[in-house]
Order: sequence, then structure tokens, then C-alpha cells
Amino acid sequence: MQLTLRRQVLTVARAMNEQGLNQGTAGNVSVRTENGFLITPSALPYDRCRPEDLVAMDLAGHARGARRPSTEWRLHRDIYAGRQEAGAVLHAHPPWCTTLACLRREIPAFHYMVAVAGGDTIPCAPYAVFGSQELSELVLQCLEDRQACLMANHGMVCFAADLEAVLALAIEVENLARVYGQLLQIGPPALLSRDQMKKVQERFVSYRQTSSS
Repeated sequence: MQLTLRRQVLTVARAMNEQGLNQGTAGNVSVRTENGFLITPSALPYDRCRPEDLVAMDLAGHARGARRPSTEWRLHRDIYAGRQEAGAVLHAHPPWCTTLACLRREIPAFHYMVAVAGGDTIPCAPYAVFGSQELSELVLQCLEDRQACLMANHGMVCFAADLEAVLALAIEVENLARVYGQLLQIGPPALLSRDQMKKVQERFVSYRQTSSS
């Protein structure tokens, strides 16, 4: 069972690069397990990473494995500890998300699909040095009532119920960032109101409930 899960994490990590969400050894992917989570290792290209290279961690921050965990393990650990609905976490440096993050801009309600991340905006967390507890705490505050956010001068992070869903969410957030970035080159977009976005969120919840029944 765990071998299958390790392979699934690697499939998503490689797909993250193939989809243009990431490059090189940047970014990281994890999945919740019974005793904590599995996370991609530090400084190892995903195409060279084997299932046994993934690092098992508990929520106290103890690691088991031959390799060091990603430097962003605190971020993953704290999301799992704080959000029980989180089954998988993805952090990456997608070009358009990172562009907006370096401008310290959130993604506003320019399109109804912004609600896919759980709110009427996709906010941008304040800057802190990568891998730090401070960064994790700032991101957790930004993720309140959200499933995705940008990270100032850094990239983006998102979580979902499982690995397939978290990859799909990351792709959608990057697409929204791209369209919003293009809009800014033309002029300020017309934004949907909070009431309009609330209705979209309610529709999304109803759709998920119907799909799972």
C-alpha cells in the first residue's frame, strides 16, 4: 500500500514539472499517511527520484529515510496539522503565480473560477525566508478558509483531498494567474462582487456533494 502511495507522489511530482508548474528540483509534493505524511526529498530531480527516496515524517517533525526531506517540510506538516481535510499538499514556482507573487498581488475575483480555491480571492502571503517556521505560519494564516495562496517573492502552495485533486487545483490556480496577468497588461478587470462569488462557492459545494453521492 505504501509503495503504491510513494509511486503516486512521484507521478504527481513529475507531472508538476511536465505541466510547467515547476522546474528542476524546486517545489515539493506530499501526501497524508496514517502516521504523518510522505514528502519528496531535498535537492533530488524528480526524474531520478525513486519511491524509496521519499521521506516519511510525523507531525512532530521527525523524519525517517535515507534522504533529507524538502526544506519546506514545515509548511506541509503545519497544513496537515491545521487542516484535517488536507490529504495532499503541493508547493511550486509556476511562472505566472510567481510573477504575481513577486509583485505581492493577490488574485482577485476577476473570474468565477477563483472560487475553486475556497474563497473570493487567492491571497498572497507575506514574505519570509524559505523553509522557515515563520513562512509556514504566515502561509497558514493566509490559507484560512482557502485551499491555495501565493507566497510573496516565492511561488504558490495548495492542498486538496488527494494527490489527483491537488495537481488539478495547482494547474487551475496557475491558469487563473496567467489570465489575470494578461488582463493587467490591458487594464483593470471588472471584478465579481462578494455576493456573486458566494453564490459560486455554494454552487461548487452543491456540485461536489452531488458528484460524490
